Amino acid sequence: MVQRMKFYIDGAWVDPVTPKSRPVVNPATEQAMYDIALGSAADVDKAVAAARRAFETFSQTSREERVALLTRIIEVYKSRMKDIGAAISDEMGAPLGFAEKVQAGAGLGHIVSTLDVLKNYHFEEQLGAAMVVREPIGVVGMITPWNWPLNQITCKVAPALAAGCTMILKPSEFTPSSALIFAEVLHEAGVPAGVFNLVNGLGQEVGAAMSGHPGIDMISFTGSTRAGIDVAQRAATTVKRVSQELGGKSPNVILDDADLQKAVGGGVAHVFNNSGQSCNAPTRMLVPQSKMDEAIAIARAVAEKTRCGDPRAADSNIGPVVSSIQYEKIQALIRKGIEEGATLVAGGPGRPDGYDKGYFVKPTVFANVTNDMTIAREEIFGPVISIMGYQDEDEAVRIANDTPYGLAGYVSAGSVERARKVARQIRAGNVNLNGSPNERGAPFGGYKQSGNGREWGRFGLEEYLEVKAIAGYGT
Repeated sequence: MVQRMKFYIDGAWVDPVTPKSRPVVNPATEQAMYDIALGSAADVDKAVAAARRAFETFSQTSREERVALLTRIIEVYKSRMKDIGAAISDEMGAPLGFAEKVQAGAGLGHIVSTLDVLKNYHFEEQLGAAMVVREPIGVVGMITPWNWPLNQITCKVAPALAAGCTMILKPSEFTPSSALIFAEVLHEAGVPAGVFNLVNGLGQEVGAAMSGHPGIDMISFTGSTRAGIDVAQRAATTVKRVSQELGGKSPNVILDDADLQKAVGGGVAHVFNNSGQSCNAPTRMLVPQSKMDEAIAIARAVAEKTRCGDPRAADSNIGPVVSSIQYEKIQALIRKGIEEGATLVAGGPGRPDGYDKGYFVKPTVFANVTNDMTIAREEIFGPVISIMGYQDEDEAVRIANDTPYGLAGYVSAGSVERARKVARQIRAGNVNLNGSPNERGAPFGGYKQSGNGREWGRFGLEEYLEVKAIAGYGT
């Protein structure tokens, strides 16, 4: 049974210091499903104390012990995939099959990838007469979002465990149940008491307490740029390490020799995936101006075939967005796109036909968008794509980089060499060529206001390590 009114601290399910709760709403029905406990600074203090005690011993465990621990976690996680998927579907609206296979599957993938890294990672390196050692940074505070709940939790927790760190997790208050199930997974797998702790709560209370806490050595945050700035400012008072994965407004540059049907169709489908609630979604599609009409026709066809509906219905491609706040924000930006003169190709304001409740957003395509329009500047975080025209390759690169964000970029071209050349000019932490998926062992993270630090694979593990030089070691 999911312990929604308790926190997981020091290896046990405990009551909040001060009882306080809030309802969790099903975004497909707008109905409250249950309440969850909300924490306070006092709960954070308890979790930090437990994590600091546990760090004394867990930081000294061997590689072999941590390999065995991650192996057990993987086996238990596999047995809870359906439970995790159902929780994600109910709480953030993802279609059930997608939630089980892709959302829950992404979490499993990060643990497996981290295990592979840990088995072969070099924690020590001889440099002349010095030994350079990489040691766990300490107690880590983790603040994760609702859009890819287990993906973001596991790509922090797994490498932190592999490094020998202890941690406190604050998952999103919109998607708490999958995180609580994950805590059950870690408990069953035998994670020592105090190594992993979970406190539910609001960002302005629990998140703020964690960010400025003197007993936390590092904050790993995924969320909006606005919230990330607040986290960094609070963390600065204790000079703790801050690793952040923030917002995005990623360009999708389609060159004139690309397979237009494949590139446009795939790009639009990518944006609609997960109801547009992905920070690296390619929401600014750049096409040659001479091919705008053809791109519009392809994009319209994809939008018309994308069914937005009940997450438990077999024929739903996408479900609702997560909350009323998110729904209203998206609706306002769609209206803004129309007001500012973009061509509405498909979708538009309001719910899809047949729905008078639920936070369902029509798959929406705008064309003839200019990069100074609001819909081209602000992260919408919904199933909305903007198609922009360009005259030549240089202009495409200029438009692609004309954004405060830099999380991801996408390039499609008939020539791989052309695609590689443009990719090197895009100021972003990740660039995907010709529809290639991300490589889980490669780093994930952003330039500019999309954040700092990297997650995934070896690069994710190294975020949780301090580097120490021991001079004279070899004499």
